[in-house]
Amino acid sequence: MGRFESLSDRDFRRVARLIGERTGIMLNESKRELVYSRLARRLRALGLERFEQYLDRVEGGDEAELEEFINALTTNLTAFFREPHHFEMLEGSVLQEMRRANPDGPLKIWSAGCSTGEEPWSIAMTLADATGSTDAARILATDVDSRVVAHADAGIYDGSRITGIARERQRRWLLRGKGAQDGKVRIRDDLRSMARFQQLNLFDEWPIRGPLDAIFCRNTLIYFDKPTQKELVERFATILRPGGYLFIGHSESLYRVTDTFRLLEQTLYRRVSP
Repeated sequence: MGRFESLSDRDFRRVARLIGERTGIMLNESKRELVYSRLARRLRALGLERFEQYLDRVEGGDEAELEEFINALTTNLTAFFREPHHFEMLEGSVLQEMRRANPDGPLKIWSAGCSTGEEPWSIAMTLADATGSTDAARILATDVDSRVVAHADAGIYDGSRITGIARERQRRWLLRGKGAQDGKVRIRDDLRSMARFQQLNLFDEWPIRGPLDAIFCRNTLIYFDKPTQKELVERFATILRPGGYLFIGHSESLYRVTDTFRLLEQTLYRRVSP
């Protein structure tokens, strides 16, 4: 089966409405080719010929295909120690303040939009190294895409993915594969004890008990409009302890979104005490 007919305006509007209702993600016209290429794979897999047929199936109550639809349209670009200044701050002044506010520990941190796990494992390495203990923090890592959550939980990566990890950390926290696993690495079990992974839509009910010490939600807000950003960020504030931290992506800002957080530096925010 070759290239399908172009995605009609009506079908694109249906896709945008569906993904918006289910995840809050806002799709604009610039994403039409991305939507086409990713959903075309699902049509091929299902033996369908038209996008209209596929969308009828997604909207018709096929929950398994709805999950595939969401997985196909969520972007999962990530890397170990991406935006390294955040981890430098985390192991320095941010850690000191979190431990002052939560002296009995362990620290509670949420990686919201964890993708394939590089972010939460980077958080875990940073805090374990800075404190000398894998008991220092408990990290909840979530993503709307069930497949990337499973990948993250497995903690197995191609060796080409770990260039952002310092060699000393690689030796300390990664196991090298042998035989059939040659060229791959696995997160060590003692570090794995710090993180728990779960599929979660950010706009569903949160099975999370606060107060949290920090939330990482990086390069996710850019997919939402301002009212949706405000709703999400102010929900974050309700489960962060007063003075808790929110890390967002380098291209994101809370300017004119909310007054609940105060900018410290370089996309690091702190919850304003009530």
